[in-house]
Amino acid sequence: MTKPSTVPADLSLPSIANLKADETMFGHFLDWLGKIAVNLVVAGIILVVTFWVAGWVAGAVRRALTRVHRTNPDPTLASFGSSLVRYAVVAVGLVAVLQQLGVQATSIIAVLGAASLAIGLALQGALSNVAAGVMILLFRPYRVGDVIETATRQGTVKSLDLLFTEIATPDNVKVMIPNSKVFGDVILNYSTHRNRRADVLFKVPLKTDLVAVLQKMRERAESDPRVRKDPAPMIEVTDLSEAYAQAAIRVWTAKEDFGPVKTDLMLAAHLWAEDPTRELPPPRKSKAPDPSPAMPGDKDHHLFRLKAPRRGRKSDPSSPRSPPKAG
Repeated sequence: MTKPSTVPADLSLPSIANLKADETMFGHFLDWLGKIAVNLVVAGIILVVTFWVAGWVAGAVRRALTRVHRTNPDPTLASFGSSLVRYAVVAVGLVAVLQQLGVQATSIIAVLGAASLAIGLALQGALSNVAAGVMILLFRPYRVGDVIETATRQGTVKSLDLLFTEIATPDNVKVMIPNSKVFGDVILNYSTHRNRRADVLFKVPLKTDLVAVLQKMRERAESDPRVRKDPAPMIEVTDLSEAYAQAAIRVWTAKEDFGPVKTDLMLAAHLWAEDPTRELPPPRKSKAPDPSPAMPGDKDHHLFRLKAPRRGRKSDPSSPRSPPKAG
């Protein structure tokens, strides 16, 4: 007896060859699909790790810069440096992701080189913001925490990024200003100098005793603990008409007391212009951390400022400042 054949008698050889070819192509397709899936998973892992490393490195740079400037904290440099490092790490990670997906680095460089002109024209605003951010970091027209005024906005600087400067307006509105617009225009910094001069202009009717009002205003300014004694308050008559006399009082005060002092003098001038015999409550105390009348020079906001030598606890016996040892 013969064994039954598993191959049909009417099956031709070309049909068997086609079946084997289809199975081979399907196997290659499955292998290619598996490689693509693996590459996509690895690329996703690289992307996640890139963002994690970017955040960690940015935090490390911020902490390192904070430790370097421990005696004189510089949040502006820390914010800018951490932002720069974060973007650099993300750029390197994106290149690694493209390489994992099969795009060669030479191809990336060739594409960027060919499209450099178009990219430069399209990103000229962003590149100018980066350049302006670097210039702001070097020359320091303002720092984080300063109260500044630009051509369009006034507020407190919250952060300095590669592209934008974030400020908070007095009514607590977040404003993002491109660095090029800030650096390319006039910048008023109200926090650089420790002292400011408050100028108050007021009018006194001719029916009121002008001399008495001026004397009252001078006594008010001289008795105010928030007003600097050097330079002394200055009061003068600036204009005279048929109906009133215009006078001005100019006093120096700490920047923290500028608004309250000016308001107090304006209110006193208004009330005494009507009745010089009116009694007013005494001025309030100073809110400045250092009410000293000394007027130091400007702060050094440059990036390459030299640090003052630190004084150790141990004193040198030969130093004239060292106290004599007890015998």
